[in-house]
Amino acid sequence: MHKLFAAGATALFVTLFPTAFAQAPSAMGPAPLGQADLAKLTDERIAIVKSVLQLTPDQEKYWPAVADAIRVRAQNRNARLARIAETVGKMSDESASDVLRNRDPIAFLDRRADALTQRAQDLKKLADAWRPLYPTLSAEQKQRLAGLAIFALHQIGSALEQRSMQPDEWLVIMR
Repeated sequence: MHKLFAAGATALFVTLFPTAFAQAPSAMGPAPLGQADLAKLTDERIAIVKSVLQLTPDQEKYWPAVADAIRVRAQNRNARLARIAETVGKMSDESASDVLRNRDPIAFLDRRADALTQRAQDLKKLADAWRPLYPTLSAEQKQRLAGLAIFALHQIGSALEQRSMQPDEWLVIMR
């Protein structure tokens, strides 16, 4: 049961809070996953979360909306990260001083506002998808869901502590 809980918690964390894992592309490791791989990973995470909840047949009818909202959120996150990778790639030949000299803080604020607006819309859709399912959950299912959320919040803190970004990468993203 503990392994199932840990797997589900990890899946929920990665699905609901992917920004803790998001890093600007650089020489930080293997090449990014392709779209098909990312979609498969999202589907696997969704399946793990669903299996941890152990939905009843009556609850199953609400699950497709939740799964779809998670997929849309993951797709939009992947698109944001791809745009960041493109921006970083375009500026990879520039020195830190050139990046600072050529930065456009207004364009950065516009991009940031657009990204936050998209994330807010995705979260709203996810909350709307969960709204009909949540009241049907048993006390035990709600407890497992709360446990997953607590575990996810702990993992966010740990991931943010471990995350390190080179100063030059921050300059490129800020541009």
